[in-house]
Amino acid sequence: MLKAYIVDDEPLARDELAYLLRRTKRVEVVGEAESMDEALDHIQKLEPDVVFLDIQLAEDSGLDVARKLADARHRPEIVFATAYDEYALKAFELNAADYILKPFDERRIQQTVEKMLRLQQRHDGAAASPAVQKSGLPEKTDKLAVLVEDRILLVNISRIVYISAAEGKTVIVTEDQRYTVNEPLVHYEQKLQHTPIVRVHRAYLVNLDGIVEIQPWFHSTYNLVMKDGSSVPVSRTYMKELKQLIGF
Repeated sequence: MLKAYIVDDEPLARDELAYLLRRTKRVEVVGEAESMDEALDHIQKLEPDVVFLDIQLAEDSGLDVARKLADARHRPEIVFATAYDEYALKAFELNAADYILKPFDERRIQQTVEKMLRLQQRHDGAAASPAVQKSGLPEKTDKLAVLVEDRILLVNISRIVYISAAEGKTVIVTEDQRYTVNEPLVHYEQKLQHTPIVRVHRAYLVNLDGIVEIQPWFHSTYNLVMKDGSSVPVSRTYMKELKQLIGF
């Protein structure tokens, strides 16, 4: 469960965002504030995983709150939630994890929550890895167990090209096979942490090692040409993370 804190000087906006976060059933809203001083005090005590932060506060700037949190003992992930799109560049310069616009869209909120959960899982995995090494346990296998009808197939992760969600099913595409399974896409996203397979779209995971070309598309989005010749879309939500992973 993700612990979230909301900073916004508009009570109705706080209520709406808290409602949408709780509807995901994966977020606990641990507190709210309308000013910088109140927020900074509460955040250090409550230690939320993520802070949803408005840019324009009544007497303060959300950008200043983010700067102070960057130097704080407990630094949560920052998601700017604002009506102003012109501050996006400044927000990402402050290492914001995401930037969402008012009026809030429920699907967009769900995408942000999924992204925050992925970041949390990566941090937890990095913290746990020394303990695993110390215990002498074997490293994670390079196989993925896939339940197809009444059989459990072991698929080489390196041979997976992409995984997609369509019509209530999940399709795993390898270099030479396609498997249609019932588990949701997020199930495989969680199982494939710490592998080259990452989410690039709400309906797609791709193997970074299987990308052969990146083609610009409409509205600052891209298409990925995979080594099997297929084309996979990249949504704007995941572009920043993909650029960091690939280095372009």
